Amino acid sequence: MKLSEGKKKRMQALSDERGVIAAAAMDQRGSLQKSLASARGVDIKEITPAMMSEFKTVVAKVLTPHASAILLDPEFGLDASKARSRNAGLLLAYELSGYDNRRPGRLPDLLPHVSVKRLVDWGADAVKILIYYTPYEDTAINDVKHAFIERIGAECETYEIPFFLEFVGYDPRGGDEKGFEYARSKPEIVRRSMEEFSKPQYRVDVLKVEIPVNADYVEGSAFFKGQKAYSRDEALKHFRDAAAVAAQPFIYLSAGVSNPQFTESLKMATDAGVPYSGVLCGRATWKDGIPGYAKQGAKGLEEWLAREGVRNINAVNEAIRSAHPWYEKMDRVYSAA
Repeated sequence: MKLSEGKKKRMQALSDERGVIAAAAMDQRGSLQKSLASARGVDIKEITPAMMSEFKTVVAKVLTPHASAILLDPEFGLDASKARSRNAGLLLAYELSGYDNRRPGRLPDLLPHVSVKRLVDWGADAVKILIYYTPYEDTAINDVKHAFIERIGAECETYEIPFFLEFVGYDPRGGDEKGFEYARSKPEIVRRSMEEFSKPQYRVDVLKVEIPVNADYVEGSAFFKGQKAYSRDEALKHFRDAAAVAAQPFIYLSAGVSNPQFTESLKMATDAGVPYSGVLCGRATWKDGIPGYAKQGAKGLEEWLAREGVRNINAVNEAIRSAHPWYEKMDRVYSAA
């Protein structure tokens, strides 16, 4: 069963004229509420749904003329989806923000009032799911996550809508994911996760993946902190090793790092010669506009975005000139699960 015509049409709506996905991400919920509350110096309960919607709407309005698509959430982002530029496709998140912290394993859940059919009815060109995943987790926990993704893949297949899967690694022992020890294991976590979710039973169409190294620990990086987890040559090899196992097109996520750090990481991808198909870039583009919104509301955010946000997204667009069209890998054949 080849990629359906419905999925192909929607993939075209999400990409630019080169077949590259140059997408903005604005589906943050809990983390955005916390950041806005901190910037305003108020309790998180004072950040209302109307404020969340307003923030997202301004971001969509200002940034989507420079993006091929935008990722939003159906909790606070549906008004923003109507404010996006006509050139921009729409991805909608399906997962509940965060994870179940009552049990081990960072288990995911879906928004209870949402289905793939409803996402399609709201105008989505793709469904996005985020899960926390590491091959080093207990096999019983990962089996639950595997079944979870299989169900969503089948649901997306039914409605002929592309399925974008984002997996974010973690340390099941509770270590610091920004620390040196995790940086050493990160390449293997990213590579093995990409390998797992390339399997046909998941029906994932695009892998949304982390940069496989932490630039803070790459010797020679502008962000190198002095403790080496990998040389630059080793870092480039980690990019290539991860890319080699992907059966689908894959795009990089910014994971909350600064715009300069993300663009430097994309340069490493270019230097490594990996055939990635673009980005879904969120906080690296707009997060520094939060203080402007806290002080001046929508006007302050819009002014900052028009000046700095556009500069940030154009820096990312420049960095992905080496990206490959999604259709180089997309028109594949599913084998039996």
